[in-house]
Amino acid sequence: MTPAPLRVVVAPDSFKGSLTAPGAAAAIAEGVARGAPTAVTIARPMADGGEGTLDTVLRASGADSTRGALEVEGAGGAPLSARYGIVEHGGAPTAVLEAAQVVAITDAAGMSVPVTSRTTTGLGRQMRALMDRGVRRFMVGLGGTSTNDGGAGFLVALGLRLVDERGHDVAPTPDGLSQLARADASPLDARLAGCEITIMSDVNNPLTGPRGATAIFGPQKGVAKDRVEAIDATIARFAAIVEESIGRRASARPGAGAAGGLGYALMLAGATMRTGADVVADLIGLDAALGEADWAITGEGRSDTQTLLAKAPSVVADRARARRVPVTLVSGAIDPASLHALHAKFDGCFALPAGPATLDECVRDAASLLADRAEAIARVFDAARSRQSAG
Repeated sequence: MTPAPLRVVVAPDSFKGSLTAPGAAAAIAEGVARGAPTAVTIARPMADGGEGTLDTVLRASGADSTRGALEVEGAGGAPLSARYGIVEHGGAPTAVLEAAQVVAITDAAGMSVPVTSRTTTGLGRQMRALMDRGVRRFMVGLGGTSTNDGGAGFLVALGLRLVDERGHDVAPTPDGLSQLARADASPLDARLAGCEITIMSDVNNPLTGPRGATAIFGPQKGVAKDRVEAIDATIARFAAIVEESIGRRASARPGAGAAGGLGYALMLAGATMRTGADVVADLIGLDAALGEADWAITGEGRSDTQTLLAKAPSVVADRARARRVPVTLVSGAIDPASLHALHAKFDGCFALPAGPATLDECVRDAASLLADRAEAIARVFDAARSRQSAG
């Protein structure tokens, strides 16, 4: 008896530096088609709230989504066009924002300005403009940002006033916040009370302290090691002053340190936090796809024990296992020391290079390498399934 066609859900994250999540999904699907020609592949590219989340969600939403862009200021003050999407979710239009559209660490103009002079004002202006258009539900991805202002710029764009001892406005940047004396929350946009805001992030750090935004993520954004303590103290003082004014505390909450403190500012604005990959999985209909699948394949650029901390492949694995669907990890590279832990989550873990190769070669040839590896795995999986069916 001929078995029914193999149904494979392909749900990778991006392979940063080489393939977008949709590109990785297409390469895996190509390999599966070569290894198991009768297989049916269901592509569900993943993201975790960082760069690429917006495109992933809009692609999956198809005709039920619209795209737009607003001109706002980037991290360094230069104007840029920040894209956003509107999707139907839960019966209401929901704006999907990606902080990396405004303050990306890959934005050369923003990164050319010292981190102590960068601000998140643009994201606040984007949200306010969408509220002007009637939007009251937001999902905000917080990965890949260049700022470390505690979200001060975001809050100022929404009406918060920050002043020095003389009552003059201070810049919502680390440098400006060093002069902060008082905050006035009375001008904050009253419409925030009627908004539903969801943060998409896999970061659980608090705002300040040894595990806070500045100490952990600041150096990769340009914070000099000898400035970490001083900037962290400035952000802590800003938080104490603002919390007193707003009447809400959030600096110690997990995720407050996401995106240089944007997580904190969003929490003060009433946002709730969810694992980014979980939110994306819901938006793209991953559970429904897995419900009809025989096998799932996921992956990312590099896998190690951090993968297990609610990264996209881990979320795919959890949801697949809940439906008794085997799930395989195919990544650009896998930390050998992490294999034992990864094997407890995935039914097989595979890295791309089949032989000696330089990093540049792997990045250049990522799509073909991924397709070849998927083909080899699909041949084994399909053969074992056929033998089981024949038996």
